[in-house]
Amino acid sequence: MANEPDFRAWAQAGQHRIEGVLDGLLDKSSTLPQRLHEAMRYAVLGGGKRVRPLLAFASGEMSGADPARVAIAGAAVEMIHAYSLVHDDLPCMDDDVLRRGKPTCHVQFDEPTALLVGDALQSLAFEVLAKSTLCDLPSQQLEMVGMLARASGSRGMAGGQAIDL
Repeated sequence: MANEPDFRAWAQAGQHRIEGVLDGLLDKSSTLPQRLHEAMRYAVLGGGKRVRPLLAFASGEMSGADPARVAIAGAAVEMIHAYSLVHDDLPCMDDDVLRRGKPTCHVQFDEPTALLVGDALQSLAFEVLAKSTLCDLPSQQLEMVGMLARASGSRGMAGGQAIDL
């Protein structure tokens, strides 16, 4: 079975790749406002299985999509996921103190900063989708933005959180 793909190696390579893409898309901690950017990087980088970008990479490989474009889309979805985790951990939601083996964003920084982190990550995800050339047809790219908005809105992820509460 020497020709079988090594899933673990493939996943680790994808995780490493998306970490680099996210690192490049997030403002550096030294950029004003520093505390917010530091907290955004804290919430996104250095943890997680990166399942959503891995699914994007697998789909991209199967369809022959441009890997660089897929990475941007995968990063946008991962930012939405990170924002949802930051907000989910807040005292007004699940009030978790640990996430991925480290203090949650509101514990490490403070509750107002964590709220702003989630808000800023959501905005950044849409900015990344809107400003990058991900599709040859602008109408297709606009549909991607709309799909992410619906999936994360009241009939998607936010709605699921409301039901959970």
